[in-house]
Amino acid sequence: MRHVLICAVTLAGGALAGVSAERVTFNQQIAPILHQNCSVCHRPGEAAPFSLLSYADAQKKAKTIAKAVTSGSMPPWKAEPASFPYRDERRLSASQIQLIQAWVEDGMPEGQGAKPEPPSFPSGWRLGPPDMVVEMPSAYHVPADGSDIYRNIAVPLGLKEDRWLTAIDMHPSARAVVHHVLYFADPNGKVHERSQAGAEPGFSGMRAGGASIPLGGWALGAQPHFYPEGFALQLPKGSDLVVQYHFHPTGKPEAEKSVIGLYFAKKAPERSLTRIQMPPAYSLFAGLDIPAGEKDFVLRDSYTLPVGVDALGVGAHAHYICKQLKMTATLPEGGVKTLLQIKDWDFAWQDRYYFKELVSLPKGTKLDVEIHWDNSAGNPRNPSSPPVRVTWGEESKDEMGSVSLIAVPKVQSDLLTLYAEMAQRQRQLARKAMVGNPEIAKKVRQILSE
Repeated sequence: MRHVLICAVTLAGGALAGVSAERVTFNQQIAPILHQNCSVCHRPGEAAPFSLLSYADAQKKAKTIAKAVTSGSMPPWKAEPASFPYRDERRLSASQIQLIQAWVEDGMPEGQGAKPEPPSFPSGWRLGPPDMVVEMPSAYHVPADGSDIYRNIAVPLGLKEDRWLTAIDMHPSARAVVHHVLYFADPNGKVHERSQAGAEPGFSGMRAGGASIPLGGWALGAQPHFYPEGFALQLPKGSDLVVQYHFHPTGKPEAEKSVIGLYFAKKAPERSLTRIQMPPAYSLFAGLDIPAGEKDFVLRDSYTLPVGVDALGVGAHAHYICKQLKMTATLPEGGVKTLLQIKDWDFAWQDRYYFKELVSLPKGTKLDVEIHWDNSAGNPRNPSSPPVRVTWGEESKDEMGSVSLIAVPKVQSDLLTLYAEMAQRQRQLARKAMVGNPEIAKKVRQILSE
């Protein structure tokens, strides 16, 4: 029997505080770690392939758990420590990892005393019962094979007054085929009246239709989050919710009929949220053209803030062969701050990372983004064997890439200045990219025509 020196470890995995000889058991030390950090996904009805609620669950998968937490692949938290701490961080502490390793090496003892109660998840929703639950009107049938599918399905919300959206959660019925989802609001409430295209519900294309208001999205591995207190997105009265699916056939037919939970703030925020995406349009205009075998293809983008903003968080998006992403901020008075760094990008775990406190970025702050792709045979996540040339595109085997800063202007009246500046920048990049590049011009025309 192996005994280890452990301390009074807090449920959050705090530092050692007073050391005593004690055997590590599931009931005393391991259950609190798993219940707080793992059970939210590892439970019936969620994305994880097995449950981690009981001793029997954990004992059966103990070696898998120890390997995953030691490598850092679980719990899924891809962001490295940045210059500003993130809230809701799921990374285990060194002491928590040591406890799990010791428990497994000692034969996974259950321990004495009452069995720990697993956490409760109200109504099956991670954020608690939603203020409104929206169900797609009918299932979309994804074929076993074929190209990726973009499909927009609209649902009237019946709102009698403006509401302010502070979180969205999604329950897909066929997770395997849902690559990602984007949410939009049509303030005119007319998109749901659009004629269905073909036998399946909704209509195709990359554009949601109407005067669309972006509301965020969902991707495999992403966790639902509330915006920080006092911040929300407007959902105008009479709006349709438009859900834009990206389906990826998996080899067998699937029927997808999602249920979506909407959470509303109690009052309108004083400042409006915006997203500063770099490079714009997920690198459509940045020259994303990766030769077969290229081990380190790099794109960089820089943007100087024309107004001061407060940053709430940061997120990223890319496909299979992306390897690393980074966003930094160089402040006007000097000093470089890291906002996001992911050293081992994984297409299956895309999330947003909110700061514990608002991060002040004054006017004149220079944002820099750097993204790396590995299109070699040595990349185990490369979907093509042997590797092939990869360019920008909507298919899963194509590539995209961007890092987005989620922010509010320090002064609400500066929002229009920021919007105008970013729109002008994107137009300039688009015109430059399309000149002499028929492939990019064709893709832009196709997206605009949908």
